[in-house]
Amino acid sequence: MKSKLTFILSLMGIVSLVSWNCSGSKKEEKSMIQEKVNFKVKVKEVPVAGKTAKVFHLDNGNGMEVEISSYGGIISKLIVPDNNGIIENIVLGYENVADYDNNDYYFGAAIGRFGNRIAKGKFELDGKTYQLATNDGDNHLHGGLLGFNRVFWDAAYIEGQESMIVKMSYTSKDGEEGYPGNLKTILTFELTKDNRLLLEFTAETDQPTIVNLTHHGYFNLSAMNEDILGHQLTIHAPQYTPVDAGLIPTGELKAVKDTPFDFTTPHLIGERIAQVPGGYDHNFVVKESHSDELVKMAELYHEKSGRVMELYADSPAVQFYSGNFLDGKVTVNGVNYRQYMGLCLEPQTFPNAPNEPSFPTARLNPGEVYRHRIQYHFKVK
Repeated sequence: MKSKLTFILSLMGIVSLVSWNCSGSKKEEKSMIQEKVNFKVKVKEVPVAGKTAKVFHLDNGNGMEVEISSYGGIISKLIVPDNNGIIENIVLGYENVADYDNNDYYFGAAIGRFGNRIAKGKFELDGKTYQLATNDGDNHLHGGLLGFNRVFWDAAYIEGQESMIVKMSYTSKDGEEGYPGNLKTILTFELTKDNRLLLEFTAETDQPTIVNLTHHGYFNLSAMNEDILGHQLTIHAPQYTPVDAGLIPTGELKAVKDTPFDFTTPHLIGERIAQVPGGYDHNFVVKESHSDELVKMAELYHEKSGRVMELYADSPAVQFYSGNFLDGKVTVNGVNYRQYMGLCLEPQTFPNAPNEPSFPTARLNPGEVYRHRIQYHFKVK
């Protein structure tokens, strides 16, 4: 009798244990499913420049949304919460994706093959002189007449466990805009659960060429309720590259200390902008050479909304542009994009690097992989 009772009790324990484990597994599974349900993605096709672009709208379920177009690798909307939980768009851009066909301001666009300026559109490589398209007076700017901001990328959505990913690819043919080599580029956008937007460029070539890829978002943490002169900016750069009248670096590195370019401690952008003829459009030197180290380059803060944007990248420098050439010709949702309505922080190698031997190289050889990581971390105070 005793042995039979013991057997029954043991059996009940096993059943109870199995039941508890199954229940626990179901709770874990439900939790995991719930986490994935919080991700929302919408993909639509829209006509642009006589073709069709894919537009991805990603929502991480934590108050952050991003809209990305396969035309131009463009971030057309970036929605983040303020310190009261109000979610608003904080980047300048057109109301309709189709309007980006005339994106002369490079709103939210991927930039290539070479971000920033190259003097006279010329550079020499292995004894041969290359002439690029000139689209900024006598100079070459942001890849030329048909830069990466005006091409259609192949694009697809990928859902990860902790993030939402849009992966794009584009092959720039040998001779495009005057550049040598077939350049295959992959651009990845990743929106994480904890309100970070991560970008990564990789590129490979079949002959020696130059590469400097970046992204050209115009940020305004007030959600365009005011201009950016009241934003507080920190740039972790002890030096900058002075420029001539055409905004081409002179070749020297200059200390920012005791100048209006010193953002090593926080300053309001409007505090000293009058001391900079034309406004800020300068390359700030974070590192004097390339490295794989991801470093915090800058921090932008808007007091009224409490929004904070931290910028991380592994490139040597960052271009700070204060929206000087915004001229009021574009109005979106009742907001006129006048001067200083948005600012750009573009991680990069130095402008005109192919013509300045002392600058970090922009050369890419066959068999090498160009890699550039850019991260935007959003928080509130």
